[in-house]
Amino acid sequence: MTSTYRLHYAPDNASLIIRLALLELGAEFECVLVDRETSAQKSAAYLAINPAGRIPALETPDGILFETGAILLWLADRHKALFPAADHPARGDALKWLFYVSNTLHANLNLRFYPDQYTDDAQEALRAGAVRNIQHSFTLLDSVAADRPIWLNGETVSILDLYVAATLRWSQIYPAKDYGRVTLDPYPHLKALAQRLEGRASVAALIEAEGLGDTPFSNPANFYLY
Repeated sequence: MTSTYRLHYAPDNASLIIRLALLELGAEFECVLVDRETSAQKSAAYLAINPAGRIPALETPDGILFETGAILLWLADRHKALFPAADHPARGDALKWLFYVSNTLHANLNLRFYPDQYTDDAQEALRAGAVRNIQHSFTLLDSVAADRPIWLNGETVSILDLYVAATLRWSQIYPAKDYGRVTLDPYPHLKALAQRLEGRASVAALIEAEGLGDTPFSNPANFYLY
């Protein structure tokens, strides 16, 4: 199945997960830059696309989608790939971890990166608590990866692997002033998963498109400062 999509993105934002999923699917898509340096995500033009004022947004034949987890699940169901089907026995297990990554892990990443958006006081304490939560999430996910044959949902790569890989990247590099606080050393199974993913053609295309370096998930080097 081929479709034409328009992805509203910013480099090294959650949109990279959507780009990666589109590349894995072999879907036709174009990208429209949302310039965060000028806060374009808060402009009237962008708010008409995504009223939440966040990146990414995906224009589809069925309308505009936003929220990373929702876009990923919609694409997987639309293309019947990258995730267990609705009637597959593994669907429930896959869903619980997808929503855990979206609602818990990714939410704690936001707390770590942008504590000023949540409180005017005790921002470093909030950030430190978020880091502990992130480390706990990675411990849980590492145990899941240890019990799975290749990928988090089994023998084939899925949107869950793509999502987790991006969180591994960001946890190692953002914010710049505490670079390296979270490392992958305690999570060998997640690190191995990231390295397997880096061998895929989709990641090579992602690296070229966003300039992420040769090992964007297992050992990231290049990144954007916001």
